[in-house]
Amino acid sequence: MSSARRTLKFATLDEAVKDAENLIAKGYDKTGQWNLGQVSGHLANWLGYGMDGFPRMPAAIRLMLWVARQMIGPRQLRKTLATGDLGRNSPTIPASVPPADTADADGVERFKAMVERANRFADEPRPSPFFGPMDRDEWVKLNCVHAAHHLSFLVPK
Repeated sequence: MSSARRTLKFATLDEAVKDAENLIAKGYDKTGQWNLGQVSGHLANWLGYGMDGFPRMPAAIRLMLWVARQMIGPRQLRKTLATGDLGRNSPTIPASVPPADTADADGVERFKAMVERANRFADEPRPSPFFGPMDRDEWVKLNCVHAAHHLSFLVPK
């Protein structure tokens, strides 16, 4: 495992899918912990949460997220969208990460299908447990930043 991440920025979710498909075609080296199947499945899960609703979390975590959403969530959303940087050690919902044996092609196909669904999605996304409410454009941009963050840990051969 090398430590040289890529610098990525996606203007659309379709660009992120193309990058993931390129990683399948060329092969890749991991500079982080997750393989392409896990990354792509994780990205698909988070896109789905914005359309279908977020998983229910334990009461203590819901309370912590509510406080964070009131105190820093909207400010952090503006910063993330402005800089395109999610931060290296941002925590995630463990259930949103597929198992390590998830096949790369399966994860990428799930991601691609979810992006196609998101491209047709005309409603406002569900409020994020951390960032709070956002409009569709903010939601898409945040998911582009999210995809760039995770895919940057996979370097094409």
